Amino acid sequence: MSDYKTLFLSESAGVATITFNRPDKRNAVSFELVADLMLALKEVEESSSAQVLIITGSGKAFCAGMDLEDLKKLVGRSHSDNVADSKVMANMFRRIYEFPKPTIAAVNGAAIAGGTGIATMCDFTFAVPEAKFGYTEVRIGFVPAIVSSFLVLQVGHKIARDLLLTARLFDAAEAHRYGLVNEVVQPDNLMSRALETAKLLLENSPSSVRATKALINGFIKDALDNQVAAAIEDNARIRSTADFREGISSFLEKRKPVWSGK
Repeated sequence: MSDYKTLFLSESAGVATITFNRPDKRNAVSFELVADLMLALKEVEESSSAQVLIITGSGKAFCAGMDLEDLKKLVGRSHSDNVADSKVMANMFRRIYEFPKPTIAAVNGAAIAGGTGIATMCDFTFAVPEAKFGYTEVRIGFVPAIVSSFLVLQVGHKIARDLLLTARLFDAAEAHRYGLVNEVVQPDNLMSRALETAKLLLENSPSSVRATKALINGFIKDALDNQVAAAIEDNARIRSTADFREGISSFLEKRKPVWSGK
């Protein structure tokens, strides 16, 4: 297996496991982590005999938002650079959502912003009661454009408006009510529950499972293509606004933002 700087990739008894390994950063989403994750997904799909993939985090968090160092770099970039960055994130989410082998998220702690996206893109999502979720982008002048393309499909417009516009945090029980989490599991049983589901999946024909996933994804492919393309532009465009610059500055300076609405 390849060497990774931000995650571990292991395999046992037909199950591959990707474990985010930046516990000191609460496994925050960095561009390096995204690159590692994309490479690991490629390895699991093309070079591994595993037929099921589990994604989890090390330490107390699953994946708590965007890395601060990468966040600082987003201010003042050109539109083309912002589009390129947005495409990277969109490709990551879509890669997880459309991964040909069944995926299971074992959410061991906070899964915020991009972390919520990763957790809920998987086919199955198990979470500990203490897990926190949230689409917090509008708090710092972002637009949750890319994740919203998937969220509306998952929970409908009314709930999506609540979660995206308020940017509030919500717990695993609430996520379960919306269908974003399949089951709330006690911490000591989280990985065993994920493995139990993996074993159930392994009893089925791998080719049939892949074909069924492709069939389900095909129902929404055209709509998702259009939505994600528009979302990439929206995500890039918001970064040229004064509110975006103020949001990032206030977040990094740990102060309340002063919005101009521009």
